[in-house]
Order: sequence, then C-alpha cells, then structure tokens
Amino acid sequence: MGGALLTPGSLAILQAGFRKRDRARAIGAWSGLTGVASAIGPFAGGWLVDVGSWRLIFLINLPLAAVVLLIARLRLAESRDPQAPERLDFAGALLGMAGLAGLTYALIEAGETGAGDWRVVVTAAAGVAALAAFAAVEHRSAHPMLPLDIFASSRFTVANIVTVLMYGALGPLLFLLVIYLQEALEYSALEAGAASLPITVLMLALSGQSGRLAERIGPRWQLGVGPLLLAAGLVVLSRLEAGDSYLSGVLPGVLLVGLGLSTAVAPLTATVLASAAERHAGVASGVNNTLARTAQLIGVAAVPVLAGVSGAAGISGGFGPAMLLIAAAAALAGVLALVLLRPRAPAPAPDRMFCGVSGPPMGSCPGSSAGEPLRGGPETS
Repeated sequence: MGGALLTPGSLAILQAGFRKRDRARAIGAWSGLTGVASAIGPFAGGWLVDVGSWRLIFLINLPLAAVVLLIARLRLAESRDPQAPERLDFAGALLGMAGLAGLTYALIEAGETGAGDWRVVVTAAAGVAALAAFAAVEHRSAHPMLPLDIFASSRFTVANIVTVLMYGALGPLLFLLVIYLQEALEYSALEAGAASLPITVLMLALSGQSGRLAERIGPRWQLGVGPLLLAAGLVVLSRLEAGDSYLSGVLPGVLLVGLGLSTAVAPLTATVLASAAERHAGVASGVNNTLARTAQLIGVAAVPVLAGVSGAAGISGGFGPAMLLIAAAAALAGVLALVLLRPRAPAPAPDRMFCGVSGPPMGSCPGSSAGEPLRGGPETS
C-alpha cells in the first residue's frame, strides 16, 4: 500500500514541479536513484543477514521513511488535478488485484505441482476472468482508475510494452543471480549482494546524461540499444559456471546490464510521461510502475518454472537457460522500440498574419481588432 501511494506520485510531482525543459534531467536523476535503490538492496540485505538477522531488512526502512516524511513536510509543494473524479474506482481496484493475484499464484504453484494441478488451473482461470472484467469495468466507468483512452497514444502503448519486457527480464535476473552466486559459486550473502553494485554506479553516473541525450535526439535509439545491451549482458551471465572468478565471469555481464539499464530507463520513463496528457501524469506513472512491478513479479514466478529451476535440482542446471530466456525478452523489447517508435513529426509552424509591404511593422492588419499587434513581429515589415 505504501509503495502504491508513493511511487506513481513521485513521478507526477516531477511532471508538475519542473519546467518542461528540465524534466528529462529530473527524470534521469529519478531513474538513476531508483536503479541505485534496486541494486543496493541485495548488497545491504546481504550485509544485514551476515551481521545480524534477516528481520533487520524490514527495520531498515523505518529511519528512511522518517527522513522522507521530514523532507516532504518541509520542502514539497502540493499539486492536484482539478478535473480528477471525486469518487475512487473500488471495483476496478479489486478486480485488478484479484486478476494479478490469481495469475501470480498459479505461476508459483505450477512450479511445485505442475501446470495441470486443479489449483493452478482454477486460479489461472479466475485471474484471467478478473482481468477481463477489469477491462470491461474501466471501459464503462465514469471514474476509472485506468482511463483506457491513454492507450490511444501508440508511443505510450509501445513504451509500456517495452517496460513489461525489460522489467520482466530484470526481476528474474536480480533474483536468480544472487541465489546462483551463493549456491554454485559459494559467495557469502554479502558478496552475492555486492556483485551487482556496478549496476548502481553506472545508473547513478549515466542516467541523467541519458535523459538529456533523449531530449536532443529522441528516445528511439536509446530504447532500442539499451535493452539489447541488457540482453547481451544476460547472455554473458548465462555462461557462468562453478569456479569462475568474479572479474572474468560475473563482472562483464553485470557491466553490460548496467550500461543497458543506464541507457534505457530514463528515456523510457520520460517517454511514458510525455506520451500522456499532463493531467494524466499520475495515471501514466501509475500504469507504467504497475506494469514494471507486475512484470518483475510474474517473471520471478514464471522464469524458474520455464527454465527448469526446481527445489529438488537446485539452481545450477536452470540458471543458464533462465538467463537466455530473459535475454530473449530484453532483445525483443529493443527490437520493438526500434521498429515501432518512430520520430515525432515536427510541430507545425505557427500561423502568421502579414500585412502589405507598405503596412507599419507593428500596426493593425485590415480586418483585425483595433490595436491588435501583428503576429510574427518585425517579420511583417
């Protein structure tokens, strides 16, 4: 609940609080720090497990939350959409939650009991039915939590498809890599968590630059190249074997993953927000974040099953196939971005009104209101 309230609102605050020319830079910083938080989590968690107890991973959030509350109280201006509906879409929220819960449970249970088990079949069918009902309710509702008309923008739709594929690869990567390093390469929990720190460094250093570059050249190439770099890193990691050193076995793949994320994440977020009306910034952010987290969740549940990672066999036999599977998803994201994200058409030139060459530079044209200045300024002379 806390994440649902916090994360979409953070991007809406950036959209409302920054001038348009500064937004790419702000979103780049947001993306970089989000990546830092995601990548530093395994490191901090491993350290807490080694020095204390796994229970500390929950307590560490309390001082961070206190700092956030203090900053928000002192520095954060309020913003709102005066056209937003007054009622909340409780039916849509419940159906969306039920659909995602049913599918996720079915995928997790399929890894233990097999896809033909009645619990898997029933919960999967219930999840699909709930999501279908969710779409119908949102289409007919006067106050939908997800206005379906925002998908009329092809750029918004494509950017969200890229989000699903890219984060559907990232979730299983961060989950399985930490386990594989501990089980197959005998890393400690701290060492396994620290293995992904280069991703943190690269995202912190490069995400802001990537956001500014996308402002100048458009996001298409970065959204194509970034996922392809991510896919290349996953292919490298798929070749890990017991006994490989960190420098020759793990680091090259992790660096490619970090470069891919640094290239794509900030332009991806900026494209999602720019493709929706400003009054829908919070909704657009919420949709994108929900799809990213859902893709990670379903990826973590589905990829081990598809790759043959099981409790009995352990992770060793299925890690390589899992990396190749999610590499294919990441590569598909890059190809779709390159093919479907076309450059924006240039904005039409503003209409100009011209008087005859003998007219005064800043006078009134015939037929205009008295005293109305000429559009086009000195050019009219």
